[in-house]
Amino acid sequence: MTNEEFRKHAHSMVDWMTNYLNNVEDYPVLSSVKPGEIKAQFPESFPEKAEDFSKIFKDFEDKIMPGITHWESPNFFAYFPASKSKASILGEMLMSVLGTQGMVWLTSPAATELEDRMMEWMCDLLGLSKDWTGSIQDTASTGTFNALITAREKASDFQINAKGFAGMPQYRIYASEQAHSSIDKNVKIAGFGYENLVKIPVDDNFAMIPEKLEEAIKSDLAKGYKPLFVLGALGTTGTTAVDPLESIGKIAQKYNIWFHVDAAYSGAALICPQYRWMSKGIEMADSMVFNPHKWMFVNFDCSLYYVKDPQALKQSYSITPEYLKTDADEEVNNYRDWHIQLGRRFRSLKLWFVLREFGAEKLRVIINNHIEWAKWLEKEIEKSDDFEMLAPVPVNLLCFRFNNRKMNEEELNAFNEQLLKKINASGKIFMTHTKLNGKYTLRLVGGHPELTKGHLERAWELIKKTSK
Repeated sequence: MTNEEFRKHAHSMVDWMTNYLNNVEDYPVLSSVKPGEIKAQFPESFPEKAEDFSKIFKDFEDKIMPGITHWESPNFFAYFPASKSKASILGEMLMSVLGTQGMVWLTSPAATELEDRMMEWMCDLLGLSKDWTGSIQDTASTGTFNALITAREKASDFQINAKGFAGMPQYRIYASEQAHSSIDKNVKIAGFGYENLVKIPVDDNFAMIPEKLEEAIKSDLAKGYKPLFVLGALGTTGTTAVDPLESIGKIAQKYNIWFHVDAAYSGAALICPQYRWMSKGIEMADSMVFNPHKWMFVNFDCSLYYVKDPQALKQSYSITPEYLKTDADEEVNNYRDWHIQLGRRFRSLKLWFVLREFGAEKLRVIINNHIEWAKWLEKEIEKSDDFEMLAPVPVNLLCFRFNNRKMNEEELNAFNEQLLKKINASGKIFMTHTKLNGKYTLRLVGGHPELTKGHLERAWELIKKTSK
């Protein structure tokens, strides 16, 4: 493809992208294709000869688009939103054109230094102290893994990296029963062994019970184990429950345990000072992670990992072969030392675009609206004779179910499961579920930058109508 051909196709694709953003609500939110249906449309072998780009793009429209679930739709209420914005898309386009590999400062000084500044901006915007520093990662799973590895190495005087686990204490990791599944995976791949992950019971609001945490720590100490790490959730995945960070932090300090805060989704609310009650005690944490690619309109992937002791992090990861040494190494951040990966995308560019194109004031208005509209819907559900709330609503996630008080629990679970399938099959909205105390629970969360209260009103009407 020549540069002029690129110009022609790029212009046509930008027109297509704009039309898509204009019309995304006209698509069924959830793809209705069957397993294997998309793959079957592609040849079993790759092309030997070059193909015309127009034909390739036509196949994209005809064969790929039917298999797309439209996360960009304001009617996407499933999981947690990965809501991008137009400014972020443009930043991503420039990232692709530049092809920057920001593994060390020398490979693109602007990538490193913009990231330095964006981490400082976000620290201030989230209301964090200047004690924190960090870097942009791919996902919160990576951030939590960084924290586990650093805690492991710091506790072992960096000997596990050198010699392995032989002769080391049996380390114990603590998280609530509602913590994100990434802690389960990370404990396994970090070498601790899944059986050393201790799940702490939660209260009626699905937040960790700190007294149960301390009981578990004392029990482990009595058995000769070494308590190492505790994860506190500033918004769990299932319900956005907020663990009591202050109480957890005091326990962590008492027993010299690394304290990590997972604020992957709900952390976005911290840009609004009135929601910083959730982060009370976070100053006692050793690390935290927050994803602007969820509820701050930066497209995936962009996850901020903050840490109090960057030297321990770098010492845990740093390996410097001769070909990566530069004259500037002592003066700059080489972010390849801040995580597993060597290669690094220029993620700070799209974050910079978003922060400048929205401004903090507009971001706060949008997040405030999302929370207020969720509170409105919570009241509507509580007033209904046929539905009930199953968890508090700290931010903008609602957990509820149909319950007309005429069925037993088994029947209610079956009915709500079928209700969800019918709602999603309509294509008008897309929700997911969880289970809370054995109850099949509908989850609805609206976080699109162009979400309106009308979207939630129409969703609620559809849910009620479908339940009849």
